[in-house]
Amino acid sequence: MTKLVPFADAASMAIGGLTVENGADRMALYGSLDLTRDKQGLAHARALQAMVTEVVQVLEAAGALPDAVAPPAAAKSVPNPFA
Repeated sequence: MTKLVPFADAASMAIGGLTVENGADRMALYGSLDLTRDKQGLAHARALQAMVTEVVQVLEAAGALPDAVAPPAAAKSVPNPFA
């Protein structure tokens, strides 16, 4: 698992099958994570908890946050160079 600093670097990390992608103004979480009742499930739960706790701390320390961040720009369609 890669350690990332929320909103500070363009990195990603995985917790089981859950991927966390970091960006300057948003973080994306996608995939699937089973929190099973065993040591692996506990490790995944702790990693998820630590990541979310750090995100909350960074957001709280930021001070005045905007009401909302603008949505990402729409993807542009380009001609297929191999067609």
